[in-house]
This record gives sequence, structure tokens and C-alpha cells, in this order.
Amino acid sequence: MKFVELFGRLKSVVIGMVHVQALPGTPLSSMAIPQIVEEACREAEIYHNAGIDGLIIENMHDIPYSFSVGPEVCASMTAVCDAVRASYSSIPLGIQILSAANQPALAVALASGLDFIRAEGFVFSHVADEGILNACAGDLLRYRKQIGAERVQIYTDIKKKHSSHALTSDVSVVETARAAEFFLSDGLIITGTATGLQADPAELKDVAQSVKIPTLIGSGVTYDNVEDYLDANAMIIGSHFKKGGYWANQVDPERVKRFMEKIHKLRL
Repeated sequence: MKFVELFGRLKSVVIGMVHVQALPGTPLSSMAIPQIVEEACREAEIYHNAGIDGLIIENMHDIPYSFSVGPEVCASMTAVCDAVRASYSSIPLGIQILSAANQPALAVALASGLDFIRAEGFVFSHVADEGILNACAGDLLRYRKQIGAERVQIYTDIKKKHSSHALTSDVSVVETARAAEFFLSDGLIITGTATGLQADPAELKDVAQSVKIPTLIGSGVTYDNVEDYLDANAMIIGSHFKKGGYWANQVDPERVKRFMEKIHKLRL
């Protein structure tokens, strides 16, 4: 399995979030590119020192998000990803570019030598807080083939957070998972309803039993509830690793260290 080859284990992989500071052209932008790169590498160093299993680099501070992602964002994310990859060549690295800039994320991953992307809107159209997000699996996988990026894995959100799924209320999370597997997703991501909110452990169990590809938890994992998610192939953790448990704050080295110490014990 490609997942095991990348992370070295099948379950309970911990993936930390590097939330890149607001990029040029976005409303909250205040830093020059060298400063943004330095801050991202500083966060990556904290995670590396704590023994994290992998990282996702994401432009989380580019609020409010837009489906129209300009070349300045892609260029800036490439600069960040290049620097993090150069400093930490042994850590599996992924990227997500908000909002739903899945093809640009693949291009950056290819250029920077990253291992995977997190993709929104892979199957079944829905209403996100940015607007209507249409399914993209066919175009995205064709683009991956065209640019020679087949080694870059695509982990896909299903029934994703910050969205209304009224359009697909008659399609269960299990049916959505099976559709994503059929459309050649490399792994499925289950979330709560918003950033930092807990995913349903019952959904994890149902989805994991229904597909043969990895199932990842994409929000809400904490030191106190991690036992509920040990059967997940991976846990993507952002908010809990920040000071005060709030996503926009800086990474808290003690929170990351404490969590990783616990997960190492639980894996025994």
C-alpha cells in the first residue's frame, strides 16, 4: 500500500499542520515572503523535534478564501514548500491550497518534491462557505497524469467541514466514501462540521469498514480524545497543536511533544 510505504505504518499516523501566514494579495497579508518562509520552517522544526509522522502545508490564513487562486499564491506556496522540503527531507510532506485549488496544489507538490495533497470537492458537488463547489475527480486525476505527478498521492475530503450537504442529503457518508474510492482516491478524510470540531468516531468505523483505501481524520483530534481515533490510518491535527488550542495561534511545542509522547505509548 502506498500509504504504508510513505508513512512506515498502517494506523495512527500523526500529521501536523503548518498554517502558512497570509500570502501576498490576501486581506490579512502583512509579511514579506522571506518572513513567511522562515515562520513555516520554524513550525516544521517544532513538529520535527517532537517526532511528528508527517506535515501538511496550508494557506489557512488567506481568509476569506476564494476559488480564484492567483499565481502569486502558487508561487509563494512553492517557495515555502521548497524551503520546508530542503530542511526536512525525511518527513512525508503534503500541501493543501485553499480554496479547492487542487490542480495548483498538485503542481506545487510536483515542483517541490512533496508526497501528497489534500483535495476538496473530489466527489459530489456541495455548497461550501466560499460558494458552490463542484466535483473534480475526473479533471484532477487527468491533470496528475498529464504533468507526470502520479507519485503524488491525493487524499480527499468527503462530506467536508464548513459546508452544506443538503444537495446530497440522500447520499450517506459511506456511499460518498465508496464513490471516492471508485474514482481512485488514495485516501479519505472525515471531519467535523468546522475547523477544530470533533469528527464522529462512528463515521470513522463505518467508512473504514466500507472501503479498502486509508481513512484519515481531518479535524477535532485532541490529547483527551485520541483513543477514539486510533483505528484511523492517520489523524490530521492543526488546532490542538496551537497555543490555547486555537488554529490561528502559533504552534505550541509542549502541546505537540505531550501528544506525541502519548501516541507513542498508545501504539505499543
